Formats: sequence, C-alpha cells, structure tokens
Amino acid sequence: MAIRVPQVRLINENDEMIGVVETDQARRMADDAGMDLVEVAADSDPPVCKIIDYGRYKYELSKKERANKAKTRGHEMKEVRLGRSMKIDPHDVEIRITQARKFLIDGHKVQIVQNFRGREMVHRERGTERMQEIIDALSSVSKVETPPRMFGRRMTMILAPDKAKIEQYKHKMAREQAVGQAAAPPREVPAPAAPAASSD
Repeated sequence: MAIRVPQVRLINENDEMIGVVETDQARRMADDAGMDLVEVAADSDPPVCKIIDYGRYKYELSKKERANKAKTRGHEMKEVRLGRSMKIDPHDVEIRITQARKFLIDGHKVQIVQNFRGREMVHRERGTERMQEIIDALSSVSKVETPPRMFGRRMTMILAPDKAKIEQYKHKMAREQAVGQAAAPPREVPAPAAPAASSD
C-alpha cells in the first residue's frame, strides 16, 4: 500500500527509532539500504514506518500465524466417556477422572459423557450425582464451563482448565514428591562378605 502522508515516524533497519522525517527521505534511506519502507502502525500520527526486507517480513508474519493456529489446534476438546451405561465400575470411573485430569493439566477442555440405557433414564438424578462427584474430584485443576445437561440418552458437561489452580496443583504435587523422597528410608547396602579363612 502506498504511503501518502508527507511525514512518517521512522524506524531504521537496525530497529532504531530515527524520529519524524519526510516520507521521501525515508524512501531514499530504504533504497540506500536495499530494503523497503513498510507502514507498521497506520493509526499513529504520523504513521510509524519501518525499513525492512518486505519479503522476509511477510514470511515472519506467515510463520507467526501458522504457529498461532497450531497452538489453537493443540488445545482441543477432549471427550471422556463414562462407559456405555450407568453400570460402570467405580475403579473405571477413577481411571476416567485421572485421564480427564491429565487432559486439563495439558491445557485441553474436557467433555464428560454419561450414557443411559433402558430404564436408567428413570434415574437420571444418579447421573447428575456422578457428574457432581467428577466436578468435585477435578476442582483442583478445572472450572465448569457447561454444567451437566441431557441430550437424548446422554448427559454431558464441559470442564475447562483453570491455569491458576493448575499451577497450585503442580506446586503441591512437587512438594509432596519432595517430602516423599526425603522420608524414604535409606537403601541398605549389604556388608562386604568376610574373607574366607585360609587353611594351612
């Protein structure tokens, strides 16, 4: 885009602020450096322009956009299913909670899904109770984004990672691990075997 204002606030190719100069002078300085004069802050008065390699500038912008998209994809929604019905072993529920906690610590949102089969639909309050138990179990690393609700024969809710809580949880786990290591009894080193008596 052509720079149509008579003056610009110029940053040179070494990232040094030159100050307000005539636009024609700024173009000559860019030409002398074998680079381009690019407007980087049009809302300023006068606009801020920088002497840069425009091709490289576009490449860096593109690389940054790709990195941001990759980061967004990295924090995706994870689904944790509590079996095919309400008849799931408590130990299996604990396994699902552990899995959900790992997802949350890694920065992912988690959708918890509870399925109902047959007459289980009559006792949907049991599903709500189980969801609340999971909310309580994961409260140290998460917050409820979408509370439990029914969709046909499925009850779902969404938990989102809580960064502040996760940091506290990590520090707590690190402290407990350090205390556990300090309290562990020292390993016993077997005494060296006595030399065999020589027979004359």
